[in-house]
Order: sequence, then C-alpha cells, then structure tokens
Amino acid sequence: MDYTLEKLEVYQLAEVLSDEIWEIVIKWDFFHKDTIGKQIVRSADSISANIAEGYGRFFYKESKQFYFYSRGSIQETKSWIGKCKRRKIADDKKCEELLQKAETILVKLNAYIKFISKSSKHNPK
Repeated sequence: MDYTLEKLEVYQLAEVLSDEIWEIVIKWDFFHKDTIGKQIVRSADSISANIAEGYGRFFYKESKQFYFYSRGSIQETKSWIGKCKRRKIADDKKCEELLQKAETILVKLNAYIKFISKSSKHNPK
C-alpha cells in the first residue's frame, strides 16, 4: 500500500475544513475579514499544515510535537467558530457543522497519534 500524506484521512478532513472556512470568510466585508477572518483562516490552515510538517519528520517524538500543534490549532479554530456564531457573522447551522467537523478531526488526530506511537518506524528497537 502506498502511504502518502494526501491519503491520510485526518489530513484530508483538515484540508476540507480549512477550505470550507475560506469559502465563508472570502465573502465577508473588510472589517470581518480583517479581524476574525484572518485569524480563523490562519488557525484552520494551520491544522493541516502542522499535520503535514509532522508527517514529514522521521522520529516519532518530533512528529508528535507537530501533531500537538495541530491539536492546538483545532481548539483555536473552534474558538473562532464560536465567536462567529455568537457575533452572528456566520450562519448558526453552518457554525455547528464546522464545530462538529473540527471535533471529528480532533478525535481522528488523537487516534493517529496513538497509532504512530506504537509504530516500529517511529520507535526503533
């Protein structure tokens, strides 16, 4: 089986989430884009970017650190989504959908971290 970053489900889900957030933010007015928009796009993009960075590292401990950064970016993104919802910047239903997707990514990322911690590639004997 060909193992590549692009085939990693958690990475794919993170890319979809960040693209969906981009599509919402790009339609906002200048004030909303300049304040919350830039922040939420950066944090959402950081989720998959840190997964990619970690995937490119050889040693598990080094990879794991980037996966933890990605977890932090997930939590940050969820915080920005909550602000969008409370401030009526984005549709409530869409915000709930985005929050659920972020939570799914978090669960899958935690499972991936657990899986690779047991991998012989990352823990040479």
